[in-house]
Amino acid sequence: MEKFRKSLFFLIVMIVAALGFVLGGLFVLSKVPVYKEEQRPTDSIIANNETQQTNIAPPVIFEEPYQIADVVEKAQPAVVFITTEYKVRQNTGNQFFNDPFFGRFFEYFIYPEPTPQVSYGTGFIISQDGYILTNQHVVDLSEDIDSIQVTVLGYDKPLEAKLIGYDYILDLAILKIEADKPLPSIQLGDSEKTRIGEWVIAIGNPFGYDHTVTIGTLSARGRQIQIPDNTGRQGRIYENLMQTDAAINPGNSGGPLMNIKGEVIGVNTAVDAQGQGIGFAIPINVAKSVVDELIKYGKVIRPWLGISYWSVTDEIAYSLKLPDNKGVVITRIIASSPADRYGLKVADVIVKIKGTPINNIGDMKIVETLKIGDRIPFVVLREGKEQTIYVTIGERPQGI
Repeated sequence: MEKFRKSLFFLIVMIVAALGFVLGGLFVLSKVPVYKEEQRPTDSIIANNETQQTNIAPPVIFEEPYQIADVVEKAQPAVVFITTEYKVRQNTGNQFFNDPFFGRFFEYFIYPEPTPQVSYGTGFIISQDGYILTNQHVVDLSEDIDSIQVTVLGYDKPLEAKLIGYDYILDLAILKIEADKPLPSIQLGDSEKTRIGEWVIAIGNPFGYDHTVTIGTLSARGRQIQIPDNTGRQGRIYENLMQTDAAINPGNSGGPLMNIKGEVIGVNTAVDAQGQGIGFAIPINVAKSVVDELIKYGKVIRPWLGISYWSVTDEIAYSLKLPDNKGVVITRIIASSPADRYGLKVADVIVKIKGTPINNIGDMKIVETLKIGDRIPFVVLREGKEQTIYVTIGERPQGI
């Protein structure tokens, strides 16, 4: 009897389990969606993904395949090829350019000869009446220039150009050509609105291959470089340059660096000869700030003191027995300069100018704000004693 009961209980459990399995399956099947022939599960997934991605814009390199070509076609007539011919003279070039150590650092975009008889570069027309912006080093050694020839698209022969003005410090120059009709000009942009990574276009005449076009990106801004000079001068220190990886070579100097709107944002100036894709351009806003002055006066008028200097380091302070490392120490005085005439000396430590404390070389920018002819008090430490020396500010000569 006990055995019969166990068998009956086991049978009932099996029947209940079977009924549960059947009912559960029917419930699951009732939840499975039925698709029409034209709507499969994969269609639903794709549609759902497309809905989720509607706010994700794909990256756009150029809106039109010929966008750069259109910019170049419009700008090229305003880009010119400059040939500067020099009078034959005795070689007095700086030996540094014969030294491979110095030659490997930076090169200008001209054919680098210590005493060139001919140099080549690029420029661009900024007004319909023939004013051209270029680099000063393209037309360097102005006193030795025999002629400047400018090749303009649409003209059978080069046009004679006149050097209107130049500035050695900024490495900018203005030329003027005369033509029988209004000349094409190029639009100047705003270099302050440029963005790192934006596309840029360079047009120039590398190695004489006129109107060569290359593209790249704006790699960086605010670069500072120093380039040895090939004329016996101290050399140039460039500040706040734009860096680009657009391919540029000797002959590109003075050419435009443009954005994809066709606006000039920089003047191509130098290249790092040690690497690839490291070029530099002067921001166009720098050029715009002095163009009118170069045309009117032939130069940029600046106040001048006539000294070289350096921040006081801990070592200098110890050597000169100074109380601290504040101030700038004079390391060189140019003969016949205002500093020389009025009694400043090498090793003097400037601590105040016109009542303004001078703590480091950055504070020396106050000199740029002084007016030519003003008599300015300089407080210096000389042999441990404080002295006040009055200096009448002069005008900075060209080429210094």
